[in-house]
Amino acid sequence: MNLTTLLLFLPACFALNMAPGPNNLLSMANAKRYGVRVACYAGIGRLVAFVGMLTLAATGLASILYASEKLFFAIKLVGGLYLLWLAIQLWNADPSDSSSGSSTHKSLFGLAKQEFLLAVGNPKAILIFTAFLPQFVDPSGNVGFQFFVLGACFLILEWVAIAGYAYFGSALRHWFSRPSMRRIFNRTCAALLASAGVGLLFARKG
Repeated sequence: MNLTTLLLFLPACFALNMAPGPNNLLSMANAKRYGVRVACYAGIGRLVAFVGMLTLAATGLASILYASEKLFFAIKLVGGLYLLWLAIQLWNADPSDSSSGSSTHKSLFGLAKQEFLLAVGNPKAILIFTAFLPQFVDPSGNVGFQFFVLGACFLILEWVAIAGYAYFGSALRHWFSRPSMRRIFNRTCAALLASAGVGLLFARKG
């Protein structure tokens, strides 16, 4: 992998990182409710999930897992249902609820776990690492090292995306200061998460 390949990879990778998927939407909602710092820390759960997927891709195991019809169905079923559960929780959230510092710290592990489960429950994320990253790997070179470099770049850009969506969500917190407006925001996010969940349930491998 040369510098030209890396320069081609970075913008394409960043576009994937910034796509408004379920995890980015969750970061935005978390930042609106708990603040930017907590949303960014919660994003560590997502990064941990992606490290696992990158490891699978580098060792070639992800291709085997992705080829399994039963495993694909199980992952997308769990992921889709989990998205729908999150949507219901957000839809029914109390719009007048304002989190205090203590409740924020208590829920940090739970928020990170949400990010982690949302990431591992999306089989399309595995496809990104098995179909996208290998396009930038030179098979004649050190494949393991190239995967490490590309994976590190992906995780750094993913962290930028987490922070970007978190800051946007924090800005929305000021715009939606009234409970009625917060209800609109919560239910809009809930509808988008539910749509993603339904789409995941009906997703095909092709």
